[in-house]
Amino acid sequence: MSSEPGDPAAVERAVTERTDAPTGGETVSLDVRELGPPKPLRETLERVETLGDDDVLVQYNDRTPQFLFPRLDDRGFAYAAVETDATDAVVTAIWPADGEKDVSDERAGEGDAAAGDATAT
Repeated sequence: MSSEPGDPAAVERAVTERTDAPTGGETVSLDVRELGPPKPLRETLERVETLGDDDVLVQYNDRTPQFLFPRLDDRGFAYAAVETDATDAVVTAIWPADGEKDVSDERAGEGDAAAGDATAT
């Protein structure tokens, strides 16, 4: 397998044309093909937490990241596999899902408020 992620412009076009990913933000590439488990999962989860609302992370992997998908669901991120001849890697586009990330943040705030109420009594 090539160590290059392929033609980034062609991959970005494929992401735009074949997914519901937002197009107004930054597209960030992450090539995890050379990393051994669990580093691809960890690196990807760390990177997606830094995405802005309209940003997209394009992950290049040597296989379908099946263990990543449930974790992205839990964290409020949308994702789509992208088939393209521009690279021999498995390409997954990841972006913040509409409203999902905010719900998780609100739940975290509710837990903090409840903890604050318990200490106030």
